[in-house]
Amino acid sequence: MLDLPDFRLETFFARWEFDARHHLTASDAESMTVAELLALGSPAERAAFDALPLVYQPTWGGPALRAAIATLYDSCGPDEVLAFAGAEEALFWTLMELVTERDHAIVTVPNYQSMEEVVRATGASLTGLSLRYDGGWTFDLDDLQKTLRPNTRLIAVNFPNNPTGFSPDRDVFEALVRLCDERGIWLFSDEVYRGLELEAHRRLPQAADLSERGISLNVMSKSFGLPGLRIGWVACRDRSMLSRLERRKHYTSICNAAPSEALAVIALNNRDEIWKKNRQIISDNLLAFDAFFAKWSDLFEWYHPDGGCVAFPRYLGDDDCDSFCGELLHREGVLLLPPSIYRSPLLEVPTDRFRIGVGRRNPEPALEAFDHFLESR
Repeated sequence: MLDLPDFRLETFFARWEFDARHHLTASDAESMTVAELLALGSPAERAAFDALPLVYQPTWGGPALRAAIATLYDSCGPDEVLAFAGAEEALFWTLMELVTERDHAIVTVPNYQSMEEVVRATGASLTGLSLRYDGGWTFDLDDLQKTLRPNTRLIAVNFPNNPTGFSPDRDVFEALVRLCDERGIWLFSDEVYRGLELEAHRRLPQAADLSERGISLNVMSKSFGLPGLRIGWVACRDRSMLSRLERRKHYTSICNAAPSEALAVIALNNRDEIWKKNRQIISDNLLAFDAFFAKWSDLFEWYHPDGGCVAFPRYLGDDDCDSFCGELLHREGVLLLPPSIYRSPLLEVPTDRFRIGVGRRNPEPALEAFDHFLESR
C-alpha cells in the first residue's frame, strides 16, 4: 500500500474551510456562477450545453476541451494535452510516473505538500530547493546545481509559488529549463497561477513550450477561479509520457464530467476577460491589504505577491505564529493558514509566516474582524 501521511492543508480545510466566518486564506481567484459563465458563451455553446448528454467523455479529455487548452501554448497541440480531474490527480500520477526508488528528485520548499510527499512515496531520494526571503523571495540556481546528482531525474517547481507568491525572473527560469535539458532531467512545472500577474513582465513562459522535457501542470481552479469544475491537465511534447499517464488515469477518475468540460471550454475561450477581471480584483484588494498591514506594521512584514493570489507575510509578534492564527480563528472566525501547514523534513520553513489570500472580492469584513482582534488583544 502506498504510504502517504495526512495532507495537512486539506485536513485543516476539512475542519475549518466551510465553518470559519471569514475565509481569508483562499488560494483561488473569485469564482463565477454557472449562469455567469454561460453568459460568456456563444449562443451555439449555450444551446449545446442545454442539450448536453450526460455520457462518458474520452479519458484524454474531449476534443473541444483539449483544443481549447492547446490555445494556451505556443508549442503544444491538442494531442500534447491530457486532461485530469483537477490538478491533484494530474500531479499525483505524473510524479509517480517520473521517478522510481533508483532516482533523485529536487522540489521547491515551501510547497504544496503533495508535490513533496508523492515523490517521497515512490522511494526516490529527495532534496529541497529553498525559496529564501531577503526583502523579496528568491531562489538560487547555484544552490540548485550543488544539489544535483548523477541520478537526478526530476526538478519540480511551482511558479507563481503557493504560498509565497514568488515568481523568478524570466532569464532565471529559462536557465533552469536549459539546465534540465543539458542534464536530461524532467522539469515538472506547476503553473496553476499563471495569468494573475499584475505586471505583464512577471508572466513566465510555460515549461512545455520551452522544452520537450518540460511538463506543465494547470487547472481551472486557481487563475480562472473555477475549482468546482474539477478540470486540470498536463501539457507535454513527449506523447509517450502522456500515453503512460492516460493508462494510469484509468485507475482513478477514468474521465471528466461532460458538463465540466463544456463549461471549461467556455472559460478557456474567454480567458482574457476572466483573467482581466480577476487581476482587477487582486489589484483592488491589495489596496485594502496595504492599508491594513501599514496600520499594523509593528506586527507584520507585508509584501505584494509577484503573481497569483496568495502571500506569506511574516508575523513579528512575541507569541507563536500557529497560536496567533488559532486565537484569531477562535475569537473572530478569521481563517489563515498557519506555518505548521508548510513544514517539511527537507528544509526549515519559516515558523513566523502565515498564508493569506488576496483573490476574492470583498475582503473588508475579514480585515475588519482581524483589526478588531488586534485592537482587543
